[in-house]
Amino acid sequence: MNGMGFFKRWLGGTGDSAQRPEVRRQATQGMRMLVVDDSPTICAVLGRMLEQDGYAVQKAADGERALELARAEAPELIFLDIVLPGINGFAVLRALRHDARTAHIPIVMISGNPQATEQFYAQRFGADDFIKKPFGRNDVTSSIDQLVRSGRLPARDVAFERAAALDLQKGVHVAGLASLAT
Repeated sequence: MNGMGFFKRWLGGTGDSAQRPEVRRQATQGMRMLVVDDSPTICAVLGRMLEQDGYAVQKAADGERALELARAEAPELIFLDIVLPGINGFAVLRALRHDARTAHIPIVMISGNPQATEQFYAQRFGADDFIKKPFGRNDVTSSIDQLVRSGRLPARDVAFERAAALDLQKGVHVAGLASLAT
């Protein structure tokens, strides 16, 4: 894959205009998510993907900060890299699973290592899903979809959100017309 193809995939494009994405369920808008990766690029890109889908995102660059934020802020989903400075992702995962305040939080492990053993250990230590780097928007939305379908995350009511947006637009339009009449 050339460099441009990598960035298209990373940002959610497929490069094939004939391919249609399947409809995936999203988690509740505004849901708090924690992205843990020592790469500022991964944090920025994954954070941006999640923010574009309506989620509130916090970021941590190491395991210690991830544990602090998870315990203090109680995110509803954590994307956790395995290779981190200081405490690695497996140790963070174990600590989160053994803490009553964080044991319930779904955790998606992330790794660029092609070793299948990492995926095995992630599942063994209680990760809910595993995404291999480099990943794209489809990988992230697929993981969230899986967590929604399994009941680990609440589903977004897209029909309600669309109706509310239309009502808001109508209200703004009606208010604008009323101000013109006075």
